[in-house]
Amino acid sequence: MQNLAEGVARFQRDVFPAKAELFAHLATHHTPHTLFISCSDARVVPELITGCEPGDLFVVRTAGNLVPAYTADADGVAASIEYAVAVLGVTDIVVCGHSACGAMTALARGHDLIDAPAVATWLRHADASQARTTAPGDVMGLVRQNVLAQLVNLATHPSVARALAEQKATLHGWVYDIGTGHVEELPPVGTGPALAA
Repeated sequence: MQNLAEGVARFQRDVFPAKAELFAHLATHHTPHTLFISCSDARVVPELITGCEPGDLFVVRTAGNLVPAYTADADGVAASIEYAVAVLGVTDIVVCGHSACGAMTALARGHDLIDAPAVATWLRHADASQARTTAPGDVMGLVRQNVLAQLVNLATHPSVARALAEQKATLHGWVYDIGTGHVEELPPVGTGPALAA
């Protein structure tokens, strides 16, 4: 906790004054351009990876960057997506998977999750990802397929479907490699890899 307190002190002493004008603007304006859905993994920091300022990204983080398909039963993920798209009007939506993902590793390698029943239940949202992965035990293959499957799930959300139909938003699938800093943008199936701009 001391590290966090020291971090707050550094923020108030060094960072906040240097960006005082930005924070004054953000105090009354909330206009992020991108909904960024990533894993909860502490090694994945969306603002750091993208070089964005506070206020640029509306971030949703879930274990395994999973996005449940839309249902009438509202949950925190669905509410956040709807707010970002329908209220804030984000124009881009990124689902970002990453290397060494604990959730995808557990699935790919068949880890016993008996002591983590909530995790096991949550990871059922990756069933389609597993079905699309051809090589058993291939963590990175599953990470990629999972990003693509979550993009499909995103499109089931009415606010997203409407924004896509009206060409007001674009979906992007990314895979971040923690060890190299490389970001791979996943193209439509069958067109090969590309570097994210």
